Amino acid sequence: MAGAVLGVIGGSGVYDLPGLENVREERIASPWGEPSDALRIGEIGTTRVVFLPRHGRGHRLSPTDINYRANIDILKRAGVTDLVSVSACGSFREELPPGRFVLVDQFVDRTFRRETSFFGAGCVAHVSMAHPVGPRLQERISEAAAAEGIEVARGGTYVCMEGPQFSSLAESLAYKASGYDVIGMTNMPEAKLAREAEITYATVAMVTDYDCWHPGHHAVEVQDVIAVARANAGNAARLVARLARDFPAEHEPCPAKSDRALEGAIMTPLEFRDPALVAKLDAVAGRML
Repeated sequence: MAGAVLGVIGGSGVYDLPGLENVREERIASPWGEPSDALRIGEIGTTRVVFLPRHGRGHRLSPTDINYRANIDILKRAGVTDLVSVSACGSFREELPPGRFVLVDQFVDRTFRRETSFFGAGCVAHVSMAHPVGPRLQERISEAAAAEGIEVARGGTYVCMEGPQFSSLAESLAYKASGYDVIGMTNMPEAKLAREAEITYATVAMVTDYDCWHPGHHAVEVQDVIAVARANAGNAARLVARLARDFPAEHEPCPAKSDRALEGAIMTPLEFRDPALVAKLDAVAGRML
């Protein structure tokens, strides 16, 4: 088994990772373009941890403008085996109030302006997204939350909208009626790309608001999101620190095959593959190519 390297992507309100020791910043070039920021690489306990602020320090990038492919590519190049996405979200359920953390296990992709795959013309691949979250990684997050006294809800569906605007009332009511649990703007195509890169992925969705469906709450405003996100950030840091301290030294094989997702997925025979695209895929798919 390979040594475990824990990656953390910080969403709104999470631009650094307190508790990271022996830190160095590293800018890794990606053939997919410019990532959100430099990586912060260090240790928590004996676990190597790689942190990336999704929106960049200073929250410079909107959800649509994030280069998700470059972000996942450089995390793969840094050796990340297990990736935790810490993300702000809205809630469609009374029992998931602002401040609650949700360990979602399904996604619905409603984005339309983003590059969603590393593969394409010259090298075609189709990975399964039936089970996009690594169950063992999610279980370790749940155990870390319990140890820190942080209340989390286990399971749920995250619908990812394009943004950057928040939902209309009609959209919010439709998503709620569809049975979705939370809504955000960033976990797609992030989860898809992590799976193509064979990185085990899990999301900690941090509820900041009730979107706009709730009759007892006014429509979501940026200042409200920021206030709750800042409050959530402390708990997120404690959760990740505990997860890292208790993390196994060796990467655990994923029951959902996230770390073997490309096996049987590449359709294009060797003689028909585009050498230029194959060269760009050296990190994310080098094991198979």
